[in-house]
Amino acid sequence: MKAITTAEQFNEIISSDTEVIVKFTAGWCPDCTRMDMFIDPIIEEYNQYQWYEVNRDELPEIAEKYDVMGIPSLLIYQENTKKAHLHSANAKSPEQVTEFLQSQKG
Repeated sequence: MKAITTAEQFNEIISSDTEVIVKFTAGWCPDCTRMDMFIDPIIEEYNQYQWYEVNRDELPEIAEKYDVMGIPSLLIYQENTKKAHLHSANAKSPEQVTEFLQSQKG
């Protein structure tokens, strides 16, 4: 998962015509560390997405703009539009993340 470190980089990435997933995280977040333990096989399975990571403490204005109130959160973007948002309360297990991604298949 590639790290996004600037607002400019974030805006460029989400403007893609390809769907991208951005995981909002923070260094102090135990649920984020837990997600890191199970996310790699999910990334491999859902490789139609480009996967990125944002530290919400480093880019708080982006987290605020896109209503990221809890972490970890997974947001799907395409062409500057937030298409889906898996909130932190529902992102605590591999099953929850997989169900969210499965529900996005059109």
